[in-house]
Amino acid sequence: MHSAAGAGESDLRPDDLPDGLVVADSDGMVTCFNAEAARLTGRRAAAALGAPIEQALPLEDPEGRRWWRLTDPYHGLATRSGQPERNLVLPDGREVLVAARYVRTRPSGPLCRLVVTLRGTDARKRSERNNAELIATVAHELRSPLTSVKGFTATMLDKWERFTDEQKRLMLQTVDGDADRVTRLITELLDVSRIESGRLELRRQPVRLDEAVRRHVATLVNGGCPPDRFDLRVAGRLPGLWADPDKIDQVLGNLLENAVRHGAGTVTVEMRPAPPAETRRGQEGTAVTVSDEGPGIPEDAAHRVFTRFWRGGDRAGTGLGLYIVKGIVEAHGGTVTAGRSDGGGARFRFVLPAGTPPFFS
Repeated sequence: MHSAAGAGESDLRPDDLPDGLVVADSDGMVTCFNAEAARLTGRRAAAALGAPIEQALPLEDPEGRRWWRLTDPYHGLATRSGQPERNLVLPDGREVLVAARYVRTRPSGPLCRLVVTLRGTDARKRSERNNAELIATVAHELRSPLTSVKGFTATMLDKWERFTDEQKRLMLQTVDGDADRVTRLITELLDVSRIESGRLELRRQPVRLDEAVRRHVATLVNGGCPPDRFDLRVAGRLPGLWADPDKIDQVLGNLLENAVRHGAGTVTVEMRPAPPAETRRGQEGTAVTVSDEGPGIPEDAAHRVFTRFWRGGDRAGTGLGLYIVKGIVEAHGGTVTAGRSDGGGARFRFVLPAGTPPFFS
């Protein structure tokens, strides 16, 4: 037992907590040192119990100053209620995230208990690495279109009279296309931020999925894809869908463009009614499958395709598209999966509950 608290005081034991917990009494002696605290600090709980807090947890800040002398919980300002979480260092170089709460018998009274929580820095380091990777990816993706925009505009401004109207039109079309790329990237970044913070807003209205798919296919055909590359199949009467049309367009556009750009052969889009058992909310819905005949998704990568920055092989782009697809589908109460098609290519399938305006109000 790593705590002085009696077993009958609570069904939750300190050792059951996911974070490290260290408690000291009014004299600064450790009365609780749970298993996670022992793991994070590399110290035995038995040796910590009964020892002064500054010996059990000899913490220093990144500048090498002793934390307990800086904070002085027992003799410092009596108005303080604790210390916010910060990164501290143990003598062996281990880094831990430490926060403290001061428990007093009365406001501004003496300290009766010091409660310290410890967390590992691995999660924060992963977050910092992800943020650094995101910044590097964004910088790389922005550099190409912005360089192009700068080059064409500078050239036209410097030598405007030398170009024919057709040459000017082609350069302006290139600038316009690069501006669209920058706009799409910014939209992706905003979507990622909203998904991660749970603030993705949906403006629901009736949506015809079959019409939306045909519209996207027509756009790809107008952009140069041969019409016979697409095989659209609608099995049965699709239920009405109450969803955000712009967000559904993002999902369809991303999956179809991925199939065209990274796949091969025929791109098959199948739509069929989905029974209540296939939807998370137990309603009828619509299932959409987009598959191609390309190299497909490696089996060892199938579980990572919807994570941030997954690109697969030599694929270009931010690696945020499928992450956003998953976030949008799940925000609608649906599910999305990835795997291999019968032809060996990639296969993406999402299911959306039909829903009605009263259901979502």
